[in-house]
Amino acid sequence: MHPAAELLKSKFPSEVVEVMEFRGDTTVVIKPGRIKEIGLFLRDDPTVAFRYLSVVAGIDYFPQSPRFAVVYNLYSHKNHNRLTLKAYLESDTAPVIDSVTSIWATADWHEREAYDLLGIKFRGHPGLKRILLPQDWKGFPLRKEYPQRGE
Repeated sequence: MHPAAELLKSKFPSEVVEVMEFRGDTTVVIKPGRIKEIGLFLRDDPTVAFRYLSVVAGIDYFPQSPRFAVVYNLYSHKNHNRLTLKAYLESDTAPVIDSVTSIWATADWHEREAYDLLGIKFRGHPGLKRILLPQDWKGFPLRKEYPQRGE
C-alpha cells in the first residue's frame, strides 16, 4: 500500500472510505468534509510532501448516486510519486466542497473549470466564476443531462 494511504488511514481513520490500487496508481477515496485538513497534512508532512497539485477535476457519474466527485492528483517531488484523492459530493443537485486554493495555488483555475462546466461550487474560493464560458451562460455543459443540441 502507498505510504501516504497508510498515513491517511492512521491520521484520518473516519475520513478514509476506500483505498484503491490500479496499475501502480493509488487512489484514496475520502469524505469531502475535511478536504482542507487532509490537503494540509499531505502537503506539510515531511514523509509524503505532496507539495504539487497537478489537477483538480470534477466528474458527473449520473445516474449513480452520489452523482458528483472531485479528484485531486498530487505529486511529491521529494519522493517522486503520485497520489490521487477522490471525494464524492453529498448533493446531486447543488454539489459543494471546500476550496484547496489556500493549500495549492494551482487549484485556482482547475476549480473554476469544474464550477464552469459541472456546477461544482468550491466554498472559500477567492474568485469562483466562469473561466471558459460567458458569464451569462445557462447551465453546465459537462453535466450528463445537458442538451447535446442547441436550442
